[in-house]
Amino acid sequence: MRQTRSPAPVVTILGIDPGSRITGVGVIKAQGSNLKYVYAESLVLPKGELPVRLEAIYSRLQSIVAQTRPDIVSIEKVFLAKNPQSALVLGHARGAAMLAAVNNQLPVVEYSATEIKKTVVGKGRADKAQIQHMIRVLLGLRVAPEEDASDALAAAVCHAHHQQINTTIREA
Repeated sequence: MRQTRSPAPVVTILGIDPGSRITGVGVIKAQGSNLKYVYAESLVLPKGELPVRLEAIYSRLQSIVAQTRPDIVSIEKVFLAKNPQSALVLGHARGAAMLAAVNNQLPVVEYSATEIKKTVVGKGRADKAQIQHMIRVLLGLRVAPEEDASDALAAAVCHAHHQQINTTIREA
């Protein structure tokens, strides 16, 4: 007797590309290999002291989580910057984003920029325009989202692909 597979569950993934000046946010729904665009935004943070910018990241993400109800958050890992101060500030932005996720009881997965680019574009050193193009194609959009929003959607797509691969392996 042949066993019937139930359809893959729909998972809503919030992707975040953290930044201290602009933080990219993107939400997709994934059902197996089927991806659907939900929302994207480049959060342009207020000028001023770092605590004010971190609060803006946290509060805007709280609002986006309430509106989109994601199941999981996929965030880009900190890269090693040439300037240690820049890496430290970026770490603070990531922390504010992760806190927003954790305070909503959302699991957080992390991917390196290289891994995200390789998953979405096929090469780990892809440029911003290549990411924007592939996000437009993969999500069936007429126009590519802004760079930071595309990077966030790429983080979400990266997780969707990894999730699909893991499901396929488990079922094999």
